Amino acid sequence: MVDAARSDMPSEKHTEQPDEGLSRGLKLLLVLAVLALLVPLLVAKIFTIPSGSMEQTLHGCPGCDNDRVLVDRLAYRFGDPEPGDIVVFTVPESWRNAELPHPSPSSNALVGALRAVGATFGLVSPERVDFVKRVIAVGGQTVACCDARNRLLVDRRPLDEPYIYYDPESGRAAQARFAPVRVPPGQLWVMGDSRSNSVDSRAAQNGPVPVDALIGKVRLIVLPISRFATVPR
Repeated sequence: MVDAARSDMPSEKHTEQPDEGLSRGLKLLLVLAVLALLVPLLVAKIFTIPSGSMEQTLHGCPGCDNDRVLVDRLAYRFGDPEPGDIVVFTVPESWRNAELPHPSPSSNALVGALRAVGATFGLVSPERVDFVKRVIAVGGQTVACCDARNRLLVDRRPLDEPYIYYDPESGRAAQARFAPVRVPPGQLWVMGDSRSNSVDSRAAQNGPVPVDALIGKVRLIVLPISRFATVPR
């Protein structure tokens, strides 16, 4: 009799309603969308080359398709920058002068957030001033220019730099000489590959860049497709 009574009781098994399944699906899509935005912000960023200072390694000259490069944001969390690395960094205050642009951040939080996402994928310019250059010397090293063959010297040894480019419109193919500079610990001496057309550590008001200013290491040229390639050292 007990069994018969139990068989007549209504089932307590929950039947999922269509609206509940839809709600869970929307939450899952929202989580995936947030991850799709956060992962690039934490791991990688697409950066647009804005000038010709890294010609011909990276194109950014007038009339060229500005290269878009993939920047590894984790590279220097697990290792130190080395001479030859091509890096993107936030321009230090000591570099800020009349020759550099000064983008104004948006006062609208939503616009600022959308702009940050767009800058991550290389769709818009960031609200800060970022530069891309090549690391020539690291903290503790001494850099000078030049020997009799127009080569940079690091710790008195000449560098082999096959990537150097001289803009034919910028005068003769020679590097501007400067006296030996010892790079302080925790800083980097950076220069553009287009040696006659680059605002970099050589300028009197500039000097070395703090390692803390690095955004990441350039790994790939991703656009235009015709130039898709790893970035040579």
